[in-house]
Amino acid sequence: MADIVASLRVLADATRIRLVALLSRDELSVNEMQEITHMGQSRISTHLGLLQKHGLLSSRREGKRVFYKLLDLKKGTDKSLLDIALEGARGLEDFESDRINLKRILDRREDQAKVYFNQVAGRFDRSYGPGRSWQAFGHLLLRLIPKLDIADLGSGEGLLSELLAMSAKSVIAVDNSQSMVDFGARKAKENKIRNLDFRQGDIMQPPIDDQSVDVVVLSQALHHAKDPAVALKSAFRILRPGGNLMVLDLLQHDFEEAKALYGDVWMGFEESLLQKWLEKAGFAQIEIEAVAKEAEPPHFQTLLATAFKE
Repeated sequence: MADIVASLRVLADATRIRLVALLSRDELSVNEMQEITHMGQSRISTHLGLLQKHGLLSSRREGKRVFYKLLDLKKGTDKSLLDIALEGARGLEDFESDRINLKRILDRREDQAKVYFNQVAGRFDRSYGPGRSWQAFGHLLLRLIPKLDIADLGSGEGLLSELLAMSAKSVIAVDNSQSMVDFGARKAKENKIRNLDFRQGDIMQPPIDDQSVDVVVLSQALHHAKDPAVALKSAFRILRPGGNLMVLDLLQHDFEEAKALYGDVWMGFEESLLQKWLEKAGFAQIEIEAVAKEAEPPHFQTLLATAFKE
């Protein structure tokens, strides 16, 4: 009886059920579980320790990372209780978002180029080198852009639009502020950028013809939209078949002051919510990842979402 009571106690916690449900799908590291659940590392590690102590998990070390795996229990009380816990996990509030984020993490494991880039980025600022900067690399990479038609939605004064126009066939910059549009257009004229067209309009209904651009960029603009899902549908509308969407925005945060300070409508986005909206809009080959974290409070994190129109 004591063993049954102990098993019930271990599996009676919603957080542990949540972790067990994830590990029932695949082996995961603590960092991966952090990214999926947005829970703190110490909290996750504490619950994993209890599950492992009770004989439900195994672990292995790979370099600096520890991977956890749910044991394949064939029979007995623990197996029966585990099956009940896994069934109960479907009723948890976070079950659907965890499922979506887990798929995203597992898909990303296949992309070794992305893993390598993250490793390189982590080493970039460790040592000083004359002329070695992200700004310089950015200019280099921008010149590799093919001759494409690009829409920059929520462009503001058009800094990114100007940079893209250095190599693009054409760039349409859309912003809802007429003063921003006027300023951007004036700067483009002064700099003799002839392939950059500024237009006043809402990113939810951009004044761009259907299937007329190859790339749509939404850089820190989506969280200003009243209905981001509509904005993503509009991005799909104006893309040609084979076109790409690129979204840079904030990961969901709790810095309420952002609404008053920056005019934000949304306090960032959960990856799973962006995934749902992009799928509903019709996009395929969706990839979403946190690519940067600010060192200063409130430690805003930046998401990069890419998607493809078939």
